[in-house]
Amino acid sequence: MMCVLILAAAAGAVAAFLILRIWVVLRSRDFTPRESLSILVVAGSGGHTTEILRLLGSLSNAYSPRHYVIADADEMSANKINSFELDRADRDPNNMYTKYYIHRIPRSREVRQSWPSTVFTTLHSMWLSFPLIHQVKPDLVLCNGPGTCVPICVSALLLGILGIKKVIIVYVESVCRVETLSLSGKILFHLSDYFIVQWPALKEKYPKSVYLGRIV
Repeated sequence: MMCVLILAAAAGAVAAFLILRIWVVLRSRDFTPRESLSILVVAGSGGHTTEILRLLGSLSNAYSPRHYVIADADEMSANKINSFELDRADRDPNNMYTKYYIHRIPRSREVRQSWPSTVFTTLHSMWLSFPLIHQVKPDLVLCNGPGTCVPICVSALLLGILGIKKVIIVYVESVCRVETLSLSGKILFHLSDYFIVQWPALKEKYPKSVYLGRIV
């Protein structure tokens, strides 16, 4: 009986510590100004990649190097990213030597995949995401809704919980989301440092979000 009580007390202490640590990481937004910021961008298939690249097009060269994360079989996004980076270099010679990298991880959920099995594929994706995040150690994670962004953002949050590095997470809800959040948005609304919406109806429903109008 005494052993059970000791184990329960230890588990409670660990749980309390983790909750406190998560709260501290989510509340902390201190960031040291620097000349450049390493950015990790999560690109999804189709419209998600198009929107995120439009947003990146408005950012300066200070956001460098740029790391892109796509699903392992998403060749369309890879082609769009390469075209975007080549076009950016052609328009501005100063961008010719700006480094960018494309990383691949398994999808969290395939089209028409059953929801119960999604738990296992998401855990598998997260298992591979953390080593990537730990290797890159970005200053900023930028995403806009593809399922791949959930394990990436959780891994980035874990980096801060473990005291390795505080990573700023910025989530931009897709412009097609006028009155309701996407599933990724509903999850990352509670985990992101800045949650940006593009329609006033969402700002009314989620007062803690940031409304900047249509930005893509």
